[in-house]
Amino acid sequence: MENKNVRLRFAPSPTGMMHLGNVRTALMNYLFAKQKNGTFVLRIEDTDPERNFDPEAKKIIEDLQWLGLNYDEGPVLGGPYGPYFQSQRTEIYTEHLKKLIEEKKVYRCFCTTEELDKKRQRQIALKKPPRYDRTCANLTEQEIQEKLDTNTPFIWRMKLDHNKKVTIQDIAHGKMVFDLKNFSDFPITRQNGTFTFMFSNFVDDMVMKISYIIRGEDHLSNTAGQVALYEAFDVPVPMYWHMPILCNIDGKKLSKRDFGFAIRDLKKAGYLPEAICNYLAILGASFENEIMSMQELIQTLDFDHSHAKGQIKYDVEKLNWVNHKWITNYGNKKLADLCLESIIEQYPQAREINTKKFEHIVEILKPGLVTIKDINKELEFYFVPPEIKKEDLLTFQQEGILEKVAGIIERHMNLLVDIPEYTRKLKESCKKENLRIRDIFSVIRIGLMEKPKGPGVGELLDILGPQKAHNRLEKLLEIIK
Repeated sequence: MENKNVRLRFAPSPTGMMHLGNVRTALMNYLFAKQKNGTFVLRIEDTDPERNFDPEAKKIIEDLQWLGLNYDEGPVLGGPYGPYFQSQRTEIYTEHLKKLIEEKKVYRCFCTTEELDKKRQRQIALKKPPRYDRTCANLTEQEIQEKLDTNTPFIWRMKLDHNKKVTIQDIAHGKMVFDLKNFSDFPITRQNGTFTFMFSNFVDDMVMKISYIIRGEDHLSNTAGQVALYEAFDVPVPMYWHMPILCNIDGKKLSKRDFGFAIRDLKKAGYLPEAICNYLAILGASFENEIMSMQELIQTLDFDHSHAKGQIKYDVEKLNWVNHKWITNYGNKKLADLCLESIIEQYPQAREINTKKFEHIVEILKPGLVTIKDINKELEFYFVPPEIKKEDLLTFQQEGILEKVAGIIERHMNLLVDIPEYTRKLKESCKKENLRIRDIFSVIRIGLMEKPKGPGVGELLDILGPQKAHNRLEKLLEIIK
């Protein structure tokens, strides 16, 4: 049964590609909403048209769908609190600013960027916290009118009550108290008349009745100002969860330089959406069973007892492990479809392989796949015949043994159509010739795929088929002789 009081949102800016930090925020909001039978809202913060990389947020929506994070309200779908693009909500922000103006909770600030910068530098030099000094809050009505008469540009600033403290409840941090005397009167608008992130973000959360705000700890500095806005409008303050920052293995904030930072890079590299979500959901916590589907994550995660940590490290090795586990859990047909998509980019002739045969090949090679892209490397031998010389073989085997091995291979070539019988005869002949099975199998592997280690010889023969296997073994015998 839907709980209409539990409403969460993911509010990305379309100024760049979705990255792991975005995905983790979206994922936690989604999982929380689903666990509490609430509503998951997608809202696009597109108030910076010059930097908009993804008009209409098409790529963001595609990425969320690929990850399985389907929203309940938002662009395309619609909902009762639209529009869901901030660029289309200016009238709503203007209406709420008017209320603050009427109640004298904001004031015009005519200070230029240069003046503000000088004040900031002076405060830093005096070892004081850089904060707006409220010059314009103390202007008389006459001084304000004079500036307006000369068309002096201005912004609206929130007038904080510096004698007051505001409180939030944070899932990880518990009760948090902010003393407003430590915060600046922050801008509500820009000089061009547009609204700042602080204000538009707050108005949208209030109007859309967002009851839980899950976001990164780097937004904690915004919280005091936004809570002051909630109190200015006399509406309940949401519950917060400021999550630890996602860092690289060296403890630095993730950046474009880190592999997998952009979600599309991970997709291109052959990572599965289930594995990415699974990995991000278990980061920083401990679970007996770490491989979980979305439904299992919804049932398992304990949002009521999340702990505060300064940072959480993104470890590609652990992601690889989770991805490998998901690959082994995938059904053969589903996995084969993804593998075929990957391999035909490099080897278009893969389209010619019979569908059932390709599924069988993928089933054999599955244990060696960490990502989907690994199929290209694992199955390269099928499309590219080995290029070997006798000296390559002699690094693995003595010449005398090579000759014995060649004799056994040649003797049983007619049995390649019956793989179990062929491998049985090879083992039998090894015993008679006083050879180790691995002596012959490693040589055959080199002849079939140019490597002494890999899938079992029977599996290799199965993948290549009798004709390809026969041709490669013939070539191997020529090289040995």
